[in-house]
Amino acid sequence: MTTSYTTRIDALHRIDADAVILVPGANLKYFTGLDFHLSERPILGVFTADGLTFVVPQLEVQTLVKRPDLNARAITWRDEEGYMGAFARLIDELGLRGARIGVDGMTMRVTELLNLQQIDPSLRVTPIERDLIAIRAIKSADEIALLRTAVQRSEAALSALLNEVQIGWTERQIARRLSDLLIAHGCEALSFGTLVQTGANSDNPHGATTDRVLGENDFLLIDFGGSVDGYMADITRTFCLGTPTDQMQHMFDTVLRANEAAKAIVKPGIEMQAVDDAARSVIDAAGLGEYFTHRTGHGLGTDTHEPIPQIARGVTDTLQAGMVFTIEPGVYIPGVGGVRIEDNVAVTSDGIDVLTSFPRTLSGR
Repeated sequence: MTTSYTTRIDALHRIDADAVILVPGANLKYFTGLDFHLSERPILGVFTADGLTFVVPQLEVQTLVKRPDLNARAITWRDEEGYMGAFARLIDELGLRGARIGVDGMTMRVTELLNLQQIDPSLRVTPIERDLIAIRAIKSADEIALLRTAVQRSEAALSALLNEVQIGWTERQIARRLSDLLIAHGCEALSFGTLVQTGANSDNPHGATTDRVLGENDFLLIDFGGSVDGYMADITRTFCLGTPTDQMQHMFDTVLRANEAAKAIVKPGIEMQAVDDAARSVIDAAGLGEYFTHRTGHGLGTDTHEPIPQIARGVTDTLQAGMVFTIEPGVYIPGVGGVRIEDNVAVTSDGIDVLTSFPRTLSGR
């Protein structure tokens, strides 16, 4: 993907702040392409109207040298001297004393923030995470193509897994095998730790993978995904390798209809809560509403959970073309198990592009 980081950085200048200061993570990578590691050696990316400045340990200077397109200035420090002097030079040389600085309150560490304020107690700090994620929420065609590739490779791994998995495997065995298959099928990394829940252990939407053995006629819920160039797939499918009970089939059919109802109304201008309502109304009508205990979806991109869009009750913000998110209604009955069907979708100029295509059947075929 050819990315114009200049265009992305220009979008930061519309934020009401004298400087935007980011630490290593998804935001800094999005705006610069630099994937610094967040560690005990602080790194700051500082965006002002005059350009881009980095505070970096001396050992990271070569990383900046290899990116002349950023035209970034480096303020460096060595381990033996510590970083406080570099922080002070940053504030003084950029004229930031008393300035209004925007930070991502979800990722800025107390360490960096308190040290900046120790140097200049007059700094005015404002949280701008909503501004940052609003920029990131509208994906380009190239970004959506990367997400589609991540989905396709992830689904190929799942297909391979289903040709191997057998009754008697433990959840951990299944999860390890799928994780290996994700890499084997071209994913560069896992989007998150592969989650496998079987039988009654699937009755918790945020449960854990355990040593429980997959039994015949059990639910097999798999939540997984791999990444390509930092863009994440996040997919859930629920299977039964034997014969489901009538209750299990009812749960599955209901969740499938809810998933399809939600996808059917996606288009620009629709309130996000309306997509949640579409899924929830199907589950309510089937008498299973009390067992649907989470939102219908979340944003997806370089993070597996991006706050925009938020497909949940009470969210009146509207969908826009270029937004990518999950649609993942679920039903979880204590002691019985759970069903979740999660697709990844993109909003187009007039509707929806469903990136996932893996069969939505209990058999997986």
